Parts: sequence; C-alpha cells; structure tokens
Amino acid sequence: MIKIKPPTEGIFYNRDPSKIHFQRPITVQLYDHINGLGRDLKSRFSEKIHKLTIDADFTCPNRDGTLGIGGCTFCNNHSFSNKTGSQLSVREQLENSKPGMRAKRYLAYFQTYTNTYAEVETLRMLYEEALTTADIVGLCVGTRPDCVPDATLDLLADYQQQGYEVWLELGLQSSFDRTLDLINRGHHFDAYIDAVQRAAARQLKVCTHLIIGLPGEAPEDSMTTLNRVLDVGVQGLKLHPLHIVKGSEMARQWKRGELSAIEQSTYVDVASRMIRHTPWEVVFHRVSATARKPTLLAPDWCDNRWPVLNAIAQRLQLEGGQGSALPVMQKDQSVPAL
Repeated sequence: MIKIKPPTEGIFYNRDPSKIHFQRPITVQLYDHINGLGRDLKSRFSEKIHKLTIDADFTCPNRDGTLGIGGCTFCNNHSFSNKTGSQLSVREQLENSKPGMRAKRYLAYFQTYTNTYAEVETLRMLYEEALTTADIVGLCVGTRPDCVPDATLDLLADYQQQGYEVWLELGLQSSFDRTLDLINRGHHFDAYIDAVQRAAARQLKVCTHLIIGLPGEAPEDSMTTLNRVLDVGVQGLKLHPLHIVKGSEMARQWKRGELSAIEQSTYVDVASRMIRHTPWEVVFHRVSATARKPTLLAPDWCDNRWPVLNAIAQRLQLEGGQGSALPVMQKDQSVPAL
C-alpha cells in the first residue's frame, strides 16, 4: 500500500475519495488525530457520553469446560476491568459508577468475560435492567465471535431499532489461526467473519478488539490482521498491548523465560501505523490499555496510560493522523456504511 503524506494540516483520508474529512489544525492532543469514540458520540448526542463498566457475573465457554478449561493463555479478565463487584445488581453498579463522571448520560458496558454467554431471556433481563437505569442511552456488549447466536443479535438489533446506541464488541485479538491456537482462543478467524456478517445483516455496529505483541507475531502480522478486519467490515476498533498478568498461562511462560513483553517504542510504532492505515469513519474506542500492579507483571509501562498515549499522539502529529497512509484515490467498497 502506497503511503501518502498529508499535504495540509487537518485533512484525514478515507478509502472512499468522496469522504475526505477536514478537521481543525493538528495539535498534540491524541483525539485531534483520530476519530475516537468520545468525538463520535458527542457529534451525535451533542454532549459527552461516558461508558460505565459492568460485571454481570458471566463466565466463558473457554473456561467452564464447554470449549476448554483455563481460558486464553493471556487471560485474567479482571486485570483490565474496573470490577465494581458482581454481588451488586447491574443497576447498583451503574449508579455507583456515576459520581465523579464528567458526563450526564452514559453507555452501559458489559465488559467482563463473555457477555452474551447465556440464554436470551437472561440477557434480556440484564440488558434491560441497564437500559432502564436513569441516564443510560445504550449498550456496549463485550463477547467472543463464537458466542453470538442469531437470537442474541436479534435482541441487540431490537434495542438499536428502539433508538438506543448499541455496540457489539468482539474479542478477535488476531486474524491468524496459528496464533489463536497458540493462545488457546478456542475459535478461528472464520468464526469472526461469520459473526460480523450476521451482525451487519442486522445493521449492528461492531467494535473489534486486537492485541499487539502476541507470541510469534511480528508488526507486519498486526497490519495483516487490521487489513483483514477492514476487508470484512468493521465500525469500531480497540487496540491493546499484550499484558502479562498474574494467574495467566502467559505469566508462567514469562517466568520461565519463554515469552517476552512488547516494548513501548514497538507498540507506539505498530499502533500508530495501524491508525494511519484505518479509514476515518472507523471509530477508535481505545488505542492502548492499562493493567494494575501487582496483577500486571509485564510490561511495566502498561500501568500508566499517559506516556504511551502521548507518544502515539506525537507520532501521529509527525506522520499524519487516522487514515493518512491510505491512498486518497483508493475506493474500497469493503467497509460498509451503516
């Protein structure tokens, strides 16, 4: 793919030449360089919308014996979740999270483990408890590509048709089957393609989670995964560095010297390049992630989000923002407009 340096500050390129976006002049703020979720929501709701995380006490088919026991080799799910305590109801967790937020309306984010792994009536009860909580305007539902049956997609589509904001967040991590096998993911890329196509048939927005720095993967592999995801069609992306956390199989591999952690400089290089190759209409929900010590074992830099976010912002300022590496005249019909 040919790289094209932006000729003018504030121009963001797209795979569709009819959609060249003009923004205010570039500053050192990260969200001047990307189409972030906050920007996207504010443009449509005319106010700040924040996400409130929920632990609804789900499990995962890769942990309970359905697909496997122990989960993915990187998994200690609570290392990145703001666990409010699953002993509290969904409504209580949401209400407890509101104080101190700089917003008046919110998305309920079902985050921990596989939040579609239940009978549809159970899901309906939990989702509607969230949606009927004051000031909640929609749902973000984190899950696996192999855990979204048609009945669940129909339920989410129904909420969207009622006017709620709905995001289906799919944890893909990598498009390489060899990597998915290595990390004991329990599904292959074809399961992701199937889930996205069925979601697209219902006009549901999909946010795909990708991990940079997985074992056996080089930076070019992350770019290949990005391009495959864009070709299938996606409306949102989350980028994460690989965390090595206590209680995971990777923690044991790391302690035996079989696994190394990604360097911050490498992550900045890869994440920035992926952002520059992503069309502007794709919404970035996150471009990095942190975990808390002592749960976090490595890399050390992942316990503080600001240095890496600032480094990504500086790189994008120098080399161009989201979509700037895409040929201006390239038209790619594979990214559907919702």
